[in-house]
Amino acid sequence: MSPEEIQSLLKQSFTDAEVACDGDGSHFSVRVVSDDFEGLSAVKKQQRVYQAVNEHIQSGAIHALTMQTFTHEEWKKASKLQIG
Repeated sequence: MSPEEIQSLLKQSFTDAEVACDGDGSHFSVRVVSDDFEGLSAVKKQQRVYQAVNEHIQSGAIHALTMQTFTHEEWKKASKLQIG
């Protein structure tokens, strides 16, 4: 899989999402910013991301996925602090 393919999958799965993806082969890092995460715990946010790409994890196309998840408001604050 390519980072662009993962980015496309995540954009389809989240409303008004800003998605950044980097990686090669089967190891990827993603940042998803979406208000779909509003009110969710960190674990629930990660579970939502895994749901979007689970088929590719099961097939082995994605072996490792590191993620950062934010609402738009959380990202606004985090980016000011240069987190992520």
